[in-house]
Amino acid sequence: MGNRLTQIATRTGDDGSTGLGDGTRVPKDHLRVHAMGDVDELNSQLGVVLSEPLPDDVRELLVTIQHELFNLGGELSMPGHELLKTDAVARLDEALAHYNGTLPRLKEFILPAGTRSAALAHVARTMARRAERAVVALGGAQAVREAPRHYLNRLSDLLFVLARVLNRANLDGLGGDDVYWNSERLKRNIT
Repeated sequence: MGNRLTQIATRTGDDGSTGLGDGTRVPKDHLRVHAMGDVDELNSQLGVVLSEPLPDDVRELLVTIQHELFNLGGELSMPGHELLKTDAVARLDEALAHYNGTLPRLKEFILPAGTRSAALAHVARTMARRAERAVVALGGAQAVREAPRHYLNRLSDLLFVLARVLNRANLDGLGGDDVYWNSERLKRNIT
């Protein structure tokens, strides 16, 4: 594949439209553009998570996920094309089972907190949920394969689990466990 980006500032979007991968132009507030942007933002947040100290296996998994998210974004930018393979969802399911199997059961809801890497993974989790909502909205208006929606759903679950794993990895010395919600119900059971 040759160089695809030869000019970054084309000024073609100055009219409020943007080009899709298939050459069509749509308004920048189009549902497809929202979904593409949310996936791009999620991928960028994973880049931030990757800038933190991480266990090697988690780092390798997140790099693979970044490539798959790029495929997902590419698929969204080219209506009718399939770039995200269905085995990508199966890989997330396997990773989810593996990492969740290493964790203790939750006693209560947890806060998106702890180590910096865990907190950043929680931010990525919320971005995955938003991207999923955008893909669902797009699917309500246009044909979208199920794999992108399934992938984002599993990824948000996996990022929740990875945040718990990263708290326990405690690579920055500021974590070590989940940060539990101090709920009124829990307070009543303790006192």
